[in-house]
Amino acid sequence: MSSGEELETTRSRGGLANEVCRKIADEIVLGNFAPSTRLDEASLAERFNVSRTPVREALKQLSIMGLVEYRPNRGSVVATMTPEKLDQMFEAIGELEAACARHAALRMTEADRTQLRELHAQGRAAMQAGDMDRYDAANLELHTTIIQGCHNPVLIDIAINLRHRMSPFRRTQFRNMERMGESFAEHAVIVEAILSHDVITTYRAMRTHLLSARSATTRAAPVWASQAADSKTDK
Repeated sequence: MSSGEELETTRSRGGLANEVCRKIADEIVLGNFAPSTRLDEASLAERFNVSRTPVREALKQLSIMGLVEYRPNRGSVVATMTPEKLDQMFEAIGELEAACARHAALRMTEADRTQLRELHAQGRAAMQAGDMDRYDAANLELHTTIIQGCHNPVLIDIAINLRHRMSPFRRTQFRNMERMGESFAEHAVIVEAILSHDVITTYRAMRTHLLSARSATTRAAPVWASQAADSKTDK
């Protein structure tokens, strides 16, 4: 049994595939795997000390996210994500999450609101500790709680799916410690507005928060800024 296979005996394969997916996604977003780069299963398995099974599952997830595409005779390669498409995705999620938050301000149950307060407190602790991974996890749960708090299954399904596709880009922003503080301050406005049933402030604050995330993503992953400049030059 290889060391990668032994590792999988102590972790669920689904969880391991998610972990590998996150690592490959981070490499792509940071520009370490350039567009059109072939992603060889065997090489990736050796790199991450796992068998090829979780790598294969991770590549399927990345394909759904739009970060990887399959090409005949080449296999899985890094897809080209244009700055225009990324802007469109942030614009869409901004409107979707703002709508969810607005409804959540009126529809959240007391249990929902208690959970929101607790997650915001977890975000504060992670931010103060400078722990990017903990803050990212708290951020994900807080946004998910707000989305689910709208209690509209159609909105929830659309927003969660798009949020999943964008997670590698949104996570990158927290590599900048200053951004964690900015994000937490923006969360504070959103949470207070929701708890006060202030639908107008909630909508505006969430939309502004997502636009700030787009700008922060560009700062944290300069490769996207350079691609934006290149695309404008080519036109």
